Amino acid sequence: MTPPPTTRRRFLRAAGTLSVAAVAGCLSDSSDGSDGEEMPTATGVGDKIPYDVGVQHDLTAWNQYDSDWAAPKTAPEPGSYEAEILAENLEIPWDIAFAPNGELFVTERTGRVVTVEQNGYKTVSEPESVVDAEALPPGSEEDSWYVEGGEGGLLGIAVHPNYPDVPLVYTYFTTKSDDERINRVAAFDTSSDDSWTIVDNIPGDSYHNGGRLTFGPENYLWVTAGDGDPALDNPEAIADPGTLGGKILRLEPDGAAPQDNPDIGPDADPRVFTYGHRNPQGVAWFPDGTPIIAEHGPGGGDEVNVLRPGGNYGWPKARNSDGFESYKGTDYQRPVASASSWAPSGCLFYTGDSIPSLQGRLIVAGLISQQLIAFTITRDGSRLTTDHEHRHAADWMDNDYHAASTPLLSDELGRIRHVEQGPDGGLYATTSNRDGRAGDGFPTERDDKLVRIRPN
Repeated sequence: MTPPPTTRRRFLRAAGTLSVAAVAGCLSDSSDGSDGEEMPTATGVGDKIPYDVGVQHDLTAWNQYDSDWAAPKTAPEPGSYEAEILAENLEIPWDIAFAPNGELFVTERTGRVVTVEQNGYKTVSEPESVVDAEALPPGSEEDSWYVEGGEGGLLGIAVHPNYPDVPLVYTYFTTKSDDERINRVAAFDTSSDDSWTIVDNIPGDSYHNGGRLTFGPENYLWVTAGDGDPALDNPEAIADPGTLGGKILRLEPDGAAPQDNPDIGPDADPRVFTYGHRNPQGVAWFPDGTPIIAEHGPGGGDEVNVLRPGGNYGWPKARNSDGFESYKGTDYQRPVASASSWAPSGCLFYTGDSIPSLQGRLIVAGLISQQLIAFTITRDGSRLTTDHEHRHAADWMDNDYHAASTPLLSDELGRIRHVEQGPDGGLYATTSNRDGRAGDGFPTERDDKLVRIRPN
């Protein structure tokens, strides 16, 4: 479908058609988003937010909770899927978030928050403090790996679990502080112009910004922070749990460190859940609440990792790629799957009914591989049948989990940035074909797209 003209927030406020309309001016020119007050710390900013942002942390109340889940016994059907276009000509859509009331929010890396409706999408906000980022025109034949803005910009988005009663939307974005790129997480009040910085000074660069943001099954806010140091100028900081670069953070909705976060040592930042990551861009959970991430590796060595609280995942020393120490013989946490050519981004563990053959699998968006990858992961390796295209069974991998993978929709959508399960049980995805890196006929005149995957 062709999107309607951009709709400014003054229209949205007057018409009241979108409850997100008042995310106006959310990323202002203020350097810290807190009106000159103290910068946020691990103690959170709950005293500054005029809502009760507290949530219950009851895993068993999660609607996908299943302590006895088991992996499927066979591989998914590789060629049995098609994509229904819901919105097109988006500018590098990066993340998707469904609110509890069903509203759908999408971030564009170039700096817009949009909502998607039946007749297309509408611009909600065009934040001013996001670093400059460009998108190639639809149908462009330009092959420009380094488009303006690199990989930074407006990235992750999450909605407070009690929305709209607590009308907060969270975003992760790249900005500048004292002429240095940093990444920031901020919460925005959709009923006013107010915003609060939740996490600040996550290391940033043109590349390796991480950026996924989501509320997990126990209503903690999870943040995937890239190392922000693609040249490895300061490798000690990446491996240091006292810093925020190359980490998975677990937070209360006001940014405070949960009391049951792992104790990694007296000098560790209490918001850090795991460390030693390179550029993680996807986080999901098994039905028993165990977290899983997908992260980019150096020159290959892309990984899927099952997270253990307080675990060190080896970067910048260990990776399964040339020039780096192997995992074998180390105490680093090891991947459950690894490959040289996925470029994995967003992911989810699919539990919906809309696509039965994908139920019970980890679905990962692939960028350079231009595909979805369906992972069957189990504690019992004998369940992984030979009809999977790949079995990840090297002796240096995770001993507790076993994985096999099958590619889906190869080169049909181009670069796939994120996948998300909707409240209808559907599987939704965004493409990233206007970032200068697509091949094999992309971007098309309809790129970039938000699609719904369904069986054909």
